[in-house]
Amino acid sequence: MASAPAPRRSAVTSGDVELAVFSEGDPGEPTILLVHGFPDTHRLWDGVAARLAGDYHVVRYDVRGAGESSAPRKTAAYRTDLLAEDLFAVADAVSPNRPVHVVAHDWGSIQSWAAVTAPRAKSRIASFTSISGPSLDHVGQWLRRRLAHPSPANLRKVITQLNHSWYIAVFHIPVLPALAWRTVIGPRWHHLLRLVEGIETAPAPTTGVDAARGVRLYRANMLTKHPKPRETEVPVQVVIPTRDRFVTPGLAEDLERWIPRLWRRRVAAGHWVPLSHPDALARMVDEFVGHVRGAPMTRGLQRARAGVRFTNHLVVITGAGKGIGRATALAFAASGAEVVVADIDVEAAKRTAEEIGPAGYAYQVDVSDAEAVLRFAQDVAGEHGVPDVVVNNAGIGMAGPFLATTDRDWRRVTDVNLLGVVNGCREFGALMAEAGEGGYIVNVASAAAYTPSRSLSAYAASKAAVLALSDCVRAEFAAHDIGISAICPGVVATDITNTTTFAGADAVEQQRLRQRASKAYARRGFTPERVAEEIVRAVRERIPVLPVTPEAKLARIGARFAPGLMRRLARLI
Repeated sequence: MASAPAPRRSAVTSGDVELAVFSEGDPGEPTILLVHGFPDTHRLWDGVAARLAGDYHVVRYDVRGAGESSAPRKTAAYRTDLLAEDLFAVADAVSPNRPVHVVAHDWGSIQSWAAVTAPRAKSRIASFTSISGPSLDHVGQWLRRRLAHPSPANLRKVITQLNHSWYIAVFHIPVLPALAWRTVIGPRWHHLLRLVEGIETAPAPTTGVDAARGVRLYRANMLTKHPKPRETEVPVQVVIPTRDRFVTPGLAEDLERWIPRLWRRRVAAGHWVPLSHPDALARMVDEFVGHVRGAPMTRGLQRARAGVRFTNHLVVITGAGKGIGRATALAFAASGAEVVVADIDVEAAKRTAEEIGPAGYAYQVDVSDAEAVLRFAQDVAGEHGVPDVVVNNAGIGMAGPFLATTDRDWRRVTDVNLLGVVNGCREFGALMAEAGEGGYIVNVASAAAYTPSRSLSAYAASKAAVLALSDCVRAEFAAHDIGISAICPGVVATDITNTTTFAGADAVEQQRLRQRASKAYARRGFTPERVAEEIVRAVRERIPVLPVTPEAKLARIGARFAPGLMRRLARLI
């Protein structure tokens, strides 16, 4: 396969500085201007540029002091107002007749804020995507407001950010930081990125020299001026890496004060998002630029503008035709979500979807069939997008003596209750991880998972496995910012009692036992709607394990602190 053509190189003069500019794609298409940060060069954007160049005119440049651009000697030459003039000079040269869409990272974003909030921005900048680089004036205002109201929460945010920004003070030490970058850090920078961020990147021969010069960015702009309000009418998309070691999410707060057209989007990544997640970042840029140019907002952009917690979220729920699944579907819909209602009984799924209205979509799926769940996940992603929340609720009941429970009974309860959850976690978790914007998965277990019972060996074992699975998957998915909750209801009045299999019982006895169980659960009076409220709360508050009903909570305490007593009680129930 032929390799992509090398970017076209040109030079742009800005004051006394000559900037090296690199262009790809058709100049007749809208221009996306990529601005790198410290201690990078235009090569930071290789992956993102390659993904955007087919549809846009993609331009990037080495900022003053970096890469192939010239380097002023005086610290004052690295002020953000001069860096903003560099951006305008490049924009004027590569797109003189149309405003550009700016995408910037780290110090590239800090200097771009100075341009975006300048008077010229209205005619020269069509949109701005900021990644891990806040406006210095906005940060100053943010700090002042929190220190003026020193509540524990505000002080915690300030201290957290100051801890993340320790290097700023170090860079103000004379001589040593620049010397360290030239001799020690720079030559080993690609090794450090691999160690700290898990990013494989080729060594850049100019990193040490570039960073030694780039230290002047901190000395010229940090701790030296009074913060001012910085307003702009330019549409702004702020991309927030959830594992950023240098810029905390708190710095993206309050931006509505100055930016009326603001979108916030999260990406499950560290600081160097353009290197680690070029696909996700290119998609976000493409969606945002497309919307600014007139396309409808994607679901991701709608979420980024949403004020209600689940407005414009997509929620997938299995076993949603009846019971807890149905109640959960209605609860999420009432919170503003669109809901994919899945059930093996498609008619039941359709009835739930009809109750929701236009925001409900019915699907048929057998969760025990791995291939069917794969097709289901692909269909949902293709028709509605990657879901934000998945509730693996589908399950069946199984009761009776262990010695009467057949191999077929065990396979059936394991296939649905355990492997059905495995299938849902695997297929939808993969979609969420690839999208890079996090997500949430709820696995409905049971209080039986930690409450031994002489009559529930198969059912309890399957639900205990779901609880353990949730703990394991939660640890793995944390790297993708995908949360996992295990919900453990106790006795709830649902339809499951009418379909429970009682091992060793004939047809007549099966019906009698089902009727007796249904009456007992109905007398208990704990409704599926109350469980649904707790499921929504678990997602909202990211609760790892949530017992529901008083007996479930009491049994959880007993399992932890009085396991011997629980084993004795198991002989009676």
